[in-house]
Amino acid sequence: MKEEKQNIMREIKIEKVVLSIGGVGDDLIKGIKLLELLTEKKPMKTKSKKRIPSLGVRPGLEIGAVVTLRKAYQEMLEKIFVAIDNQLRKKQVSENNFSFGVKEYIEIPGMEYDRDIGIRGFDVTIVFKRTGRRVKLRKIKRGRIPARQKITKEEIIKFMEEHFKVEFR
Repeated sequence: MKEEKQNIMREIKIEKVVLSIGGVGDDLIKGIKLLELLTEKKPMKTKSKKRIPSLGVRPGLEIGAVVTLRKAYQEMLEKIFVAIDNQLRKKQVSENNFSFGVKEYIEIPGMEYDRDIGIRGFDVTIVFKRTGRRVKLRKIKRGRIPARQKITKEEIIKFMEEHFKVEFR
């Protein structure tokens, strides 16, 4: 008898982990220091495109910082999940990704309070992919991929429960 082989095109992988923080002026500088402390990479500043007078936001104003982890994310994710007690809500999961926030960075194991940063939180977005996604994204000979290549909520929940022991409520 032959064993059934798994189709490698259906295998789910983590494409990237994005850590982001928002703020203006001094809060933004503290947020950038926090992201550098967490990831040891230089964050990219994000600028606003719209004017929101009630919030004092104008086009071109730096309003946040972002760091993308593509390879060395495994250890970072395990620490972050411990900070949120390995529990997430099902409504935080959408198609191909999910996001959650960490209220205080000092909850992460191994992190100590830094007076320059203060008490700050940040957001984490985890993006998933299947083999063949580049066909849709590349510039030359771009193609279409079928809907079955998209990763559903249920598949993400199952992947996270198996690989990271995260509970979903």
